Amino acid sequence: MTPADMQIALDYGSVFVFALTGALVASRGQLDLVGFIFFAVLTAVGGGTMRDLLLGRETVFWVERPNLILTASAAALIVFLTAHLLESRYRALLWFDAVALSIAVPAGVDYAMGAGFSPVIVIVAGVLTGTFGGLMRDVISNEVPLVLKQGELYLTAAFGGALAALAVIWLGGGRDLALLACAVATFALRAGSMIRGWKLPVYRKRPPKVIPGVDPDQP
Repeated sequence: MTPADMQIALDYGSVFVFALTGALVASRGQLDLVGFIFFAVLTAVGGGTMRDLLLGRETVFWVERPNLILTASAAALIVFLTAHLLESRYRALLWFDAVALSIAVPAGVDYAMGAGFSPVIVIVAGVLTGTFGGLMRDVISNEVPLVLKQGELYLTAAFGGALAALAVIWLGGGRDLALLACAVATFALRAGSMIRGWKLPVYRKRPPKVIPGVDPDQP
């Protein structure tokens, strides 16, 4: 598979699965079909759009390939017709989102590496592509964004996946192996967070240290 074909496959894969998550959010809000399509498309293309704008891509990826919008709309229709069959739409949302993340991060990494950007920008592109669409979905639906939930390995999963890709390249591995490592690392970290409760330490507020004879309220 050529680099261009790989990029197209990653774009279609991430758009379709992220669109499923956007449509599931619409189903939880009991929206109409147009609402389903809105949330599906927003979630599907949000991260890639922000990546392309910030990195100066001549044409945003879905403008270059309008069929991606139709793909996201098809995903919305599928969920509109089948969401009632799911035992837990929120749990399905979490798992589809984990899969979409593990496709979108390699898509961002692949584009940035192919365009010759530095390792720092490769990581930023991967994280942004994987997380921004879901962030927009959650903010607009008035939910606490998954990327900001306390202790969740979400941004960390995206960062770890992008870092894994760079590590493979640094060790002399090929592009395809690097993208595979990126996808596996991203999904493993996110799934581990959901199944095993993996978390990063969070900040805990501590009372100020009291020094004898000193009033803590005085400047």
